Amino acid sequence: MSKILYEVYKNDIKDSESVMYGKWYARLKSIETMSMTKLAKHISEHGSVYTEDVVEGVMKKFKSCLIEMLLESKKVKVAGLGTFYLTAECQKGGSDKEEDFNVKEHLKALHIRFLPDQTAEDNLSSREFIKKAEFVNIKNLLSGNTDEETGDDENSDDGPTGGLTPNPGD
Repeated sequence: MSKILYEVYKNDIKDSESVMYGKWYARLKSIETMSMTKLAKHISEHGSVYTEDVVEGVMKKFKSCLIEMLLESKKVKVAGLGTFYLTAECQKGGSDKEEDFNVKEHLKALHIRFLPDQTAEDNLSSREFIKKAEFVNIKNLLSGNTDEETGDDENSDDGPTGGLTPNPGD
């Protein structure tokens, strides 16, 4: 089974109101950022009848069509994966009056967001997704110890953050 690498770190962001200061948390580590070409090759190696170039072509077409649909104010739902949609980021302070609002002046950016599918069959919500994961502390991996931890209920944390790493800025 695939394993998720993490490191344990101490929150050294001093904030007089923070209960997180001085506590230890997990930070996920990535070993690689896969390119579209590498992902297409990986897909084609999974018993697909489609060659790497065909898979990559479909992925490129998906990307361009996804952007096109988002720019037409549509959400795009990929069954079993989730929904892509846009959000707007406005300038701090906004406009004092509705009639004074100007898109060119007050709109700062558009962001593509993703909401994981949460249907019973393909639940990718964070609380369900963690149950499917196995974890390896990168410190142990580097020292040769590959003891695993699972994300199932037996090892999950039901504390105030529900097992999630709190955002030190909150």
